Amino acid sequence: MLHTDLLPRDTAVQLIDQSGAPVVDDRYALPDTDTLLAAYRGLVEGRRINDQAGALVRQGRLAVYPSSHGQEACQVGAAMVLGSADWLFPTYRDSVAVIARGVEPADAMVLLKGDWHSGYDVRAHRVAPQATPLATQLLHAVGFAQAAKHRGEDTVVLALCGDGATSEGDFHEAMNFAAVFHVPVVFFVQNNEFAISVPLARQTAAPSLAHKAVGYGMPGQRVDGNDVAAVLAVLGDAVSRARAGGGPSLIEAHTYRMQAHTNADDDTRYRERDEVQAWVARDPLVRLRAHLTSTGALDAAAEERFAVGAEEIATAMRAALNTDADLDPEDLFRFVTETRSPQLDEQWHLLRDEIERSGLADAGSTLNGGHR
Repeated sequence: MLHTDLLPRDTAVQLIDQSGAPVVDDRYALPDTDTLLAAYRGLVEGRRINDQAGALVRQGRLAVYPSSHGQEACQVGAAMVLGSADWLFPTYRDSVAVIARGVEPADAMVLLKGDWHSGYDVRAHRVAPQATPLATQLLHAVGFAQAAKHRGEDTVVLALCGDGATSEGDFHEAMNFAAVFHVPVVFFVQNNEFAISVPLARQTAAPSLAHKAVGYGMPGQRVDGNDVAAVLAVLGDAVSRARAGGGPSLIEAHTYRMQAHTNADDDTRYRERDEVQAWVARDPLVRLRAHLTSTGALDAAAEERFAVGAEEIATAMRAALNTDADLDPEDLFRFVTETRSPQLDEQWHLLRDEIERSGLADAGSTLNGGHR
């Protein structure tokens, strides 16, 4: 492969423009109507999930929520391009992608509520636990893809990260290993312009993040991250390439974080409101709605049906998260290792004694019974 074949385009791939009009591309085809309708339903549900999670944070039912409002095209596209045997390795901001992959919304919120590291069966859904540390999941994704290759499995791994993660050493190690050992993994960078308060210009001098791919010997591509049709086409092509033995690739989606980094962040300190408003016109949901309405594929009945389905998801989230969890403090020690060490056992007894002295818990079977 020539090095020029590895380079991304000068401008991001776009198949539907901001007004909803189709854009002809000489390589990527516009997905069919049924696929776009399924994507639109995912966008409606994703937006409702983001809004509901934000409300639950304000109500004290979630500890934190990193919203993907405005990035839903990337989230939905990531879930839709994967086959049943493929795996998704998400970040902390990818709850919508996790849910779109089949995880129950309430289970996807367990990490963000602070109850467990993960609230779902990763094997059943083929979705790795959401990762808070930047880029660590990329190494896990590459290792998983390498293992699948050794076992001869028909598995492609899609590894998600943000632009901030590309500044981490783990990003370099994952990219280099994947390219050298030719593993079936696709790196999907959601470039939303800010790593918390640090703009992209302070992270890299490269023409684009996709250009980093050529240095590792893999192809890179840029896509309009607010155009779900383009995301589906470009990501789908990369997944197909990996499945056919073509090795890894890097896809950079140009999108924008419409809301603060998390509820604990004040984004007015590092970006102007005019900048945020400029991206409102690029809303992925509004764009696809305009396209589907203009073609006659989306009518009022379908809109109502999708809205009702999204509200059912939000209702289930509220019901689950408005129920207080029955927490067992011994779980902090029970699942660290298969056999509890004397040191962990000592720490548990110290905590148990503290709980009993403080009167914070009734003397029940858990506190008095030791190991289960």
